[in-house]
Amino acid sequence: MTAPTLAAPDVDAAFADLARLARSGRTDETFRQLAHTGGCTDPIRLDRTDIRTDTGEILVHPTAPRASGELLVRCGNRRATRCPACAEVYRRDTYHLICAGLVGGKSVPETVAEHPRVFLTLTAPSFGPVHNRPDTGRCRCGARHDADAPELGTPLDPERYDYAGAVLWNAHAGDLWRRFTIELRRALAAATGLTQRDCAERLRLSFAKVAEYQRRGAVHFHAVIRLDGRTGPDEVSPPAARFSLGVLDAAIRTAASRARVPAPQSDAMPADFVFGRQLDIRPIVGDALSTEPITDRAVAAYIAKYATKGAETATGTLDRPIGGPADLDRHDLTDHARRLVTTAWALGAHPGLEHLLLRKWAHMLGFRGHFTTKSRRYSTTLGALRAARADWNEAQSRAAAEAAGHPLPDPDTTLVIAHWTYAGHGHTPGESLIAATIARNKQLARDTARDARAELDTGDAGEW
Repeated sequence: MTAPTLAAPDVDAAFADLARLARSGRTDETFRQLAHTGGCTDPIRLDRTDIRTDTGEILVHPTAPRASGELLVRCGNRRATRCPACAEVYRRDTYHLICAGLVGGKSVPETVAEHPRVFLTLTAPSFGPVHNRPDTGRCRCGARHDADAPELGTPLDPERYDYAGAVLWNAHAGDLWRRFTIELRRALAAATGLTQRDCAERLRLSFAKVAEYQRRGAVHFHAVIRLDGRTGPDEVSPPAARFSLGVLDAAIRTAASRARVPAPQSDAMPADFVFGRQLDIRPIVGDALSTEPITDRAVAAYIAKYATKGAETATGTLDRPIGGPADLDRHDLTDHARRLVTTAWALGAHPGLEHLLLRKWAHMLGFRGHFTTKSRRYSTTLGALRAARADWNEAQSRAAAEAAGHPLPDPDTTLVIAHWTYAGHGHTPGESLIAATIARNKQLARDTARDARAELDTGDAGEW
């Protein structure tokens, strides 16, 4: 990930705001808050009211150390186009979540590295020929497109492209994945000669997946699938020998061909929804110097990368809901992206499709599922990772307070509850400039550390 580019601020407004901040005497506290948010581009602003639990007395916050009397909290948006700083935190958390399910750690035993595991890609079917870069080097149109050619993913014949089918397939993609997991459990039982009940008592299917948009605007899924034994309700143990990597591979192919979702009772889409013919299954090995099969950490990094992206990244559409097709005139969209969004909006009013909420999710081209999901026992949770980070930050704050000689709260004193209320969001012009600088510096530090590790790994350490 490259360092974010600083947006061109209103210089006069920014410097006037910085001057006001300096006069207020709260510069240090504001800098600490902005650093704590990690350079978040759109923080939540909260007002605080203290209440004594013994008397119910409302107390004015004694110091009001913030420049505006408010507390800034990260927005937590996972989209890199909305907030690069928060998206980077989400990406790193997702990486650790996926990696724990592959190599162990964070309550997952290290023996999972020996379980049958594959990296799976499931794609959407064709809705019409599009410009591409095949292995032969020439597109169907006869041209050789560059990797960043704007026409890639756009239809060769837009008038014959099935835009309704593409949008409705996206809308049913999440349910299609659910059907796939059901069929996979059935296929594993059949492949080992067990009943579905006996198989469920002996085997647990664990997975983590991410949704990614292809350039044509269709969702496809990348997933880590792992087979675990069942020795207890919470234990993660190796499966029996009969549940081999070869059995898993064959079962996935069977399940992918059988998974289907019936079309809604509407003449807009008469056929059932199925996965496309392109299916990629790669065994996952340890972190040896290998590219085929794919390694543990390479899989985790790949999935985490796409956890912060949406349709706006691949297709050039929007990263927020619209109020109607007229809103599109304010955005620079390709003709293909515009037609996908307007098709979703039009289908949203179609009888029999109201439950799909297509107008609400038109900017997502109909897809309304979670971008990252996992089975319960795959690994830790994002909530647990965030709680551990909060505990660590609190411990650091307490240690800093003790080192500075500030007394810690007496546990026998009257409890005072801090009640927080929403006061708005975003930065003042001066805060925005500071936050952008913080985010850029943090990313440059990460890039420098990554490059240093790469040099050490390749043996070209130089002065390191």
